[in-house]
Amino acid sequence: MSEYILEANHLTKTYTQRSGKFGFGKTTVKALNDVSINLRAGKTLAVVGESGSGKSTLARCLLQLQSIDSGEVIFAGKDLAKLDAETLRSMRKDLQMVFQDPFASLNPRMRIGDLVGEGLLIHGLGDTAERKRKVIAMLKRVGLTEADMQKYPHEFSGGQRQRIGIARALVLQPKVVVCDEPVSALDVSIQAQILLLLKELQQEMALSYIFISHDLRVVRHIADDIVVMHQGRVVELGKVADIYEQPQHAYTQSLLAAIPGKKVVNG
Repeated sequence: MSEYILEANHLTKTYTQRSGKFGFGKTTVKALNDVSINLRAGKTLAVVGESGSGKSTLARCLLQLQSIDSGEVIFAGKDLAKLDAETLRSMRKDLQMVFQDPFASLNPRMRIGDLVGEGLLIHGLGDTAERKRKVIAMLKRVGLTEADMQKYPHEFSGGQRQRIGIARALVLQPKVVVCDEPVSALDVSIQAQILLLLKELQQEMALSYIFISHDLRVVRHIADDIVVMHQGRVVELGKVADIYEQPQHAYTQSLLAAIPGKKVVNG
């Protein structure tokens, strides 16, 4: 049995953009250029890089929220890219996402109880009473209360909204969670609280994380393995300690050099 719970092999994704003075021209952009990654079961794989490196496109392609041009994404022995819509939908409860902007990803017209329980309803998990019990238990686990079920997203702080986003993803008891810049919109003090919560939940629920980030300071505290992306390609990968202490690629070295007070040892 493979130690990897999710494997992506040779992913490519190309966008065509309009260009030129009047938008008549076309430019082809390779958002993913032969990208391969492996997520170890029960571990956190960080995908780091600057804006435009392809990391968020990778996140969406791994979950088939965007189609890939070529390559394969293997989960539970199946290539997600080749599944029909109904089969893929049935597997979505095992593959969840925590988004960067907790406010934008929460329907402002829905109460929190309905938002968190929506996935349970969609996948037909439990009756009304059981779904309510699961939602209450999950809200409490992320630091909220039963009374919060009746509130709306605008009544919460940014950190609380991200806790709601985490509860919504984890109430389905997924196996893999893709976290797309989950703390980048939060204050530093709140970031630490959310990272600690994610680590605790990972241990309790045996979760495997793909953690997308541009910030190597954040990654240091949560990741086991790191993939560094630049212009749609993987330029370096390895254990977090190895990447952090002895980066091999010049781009990785430049990312680490941008951290205040960090001395970089060239590989």
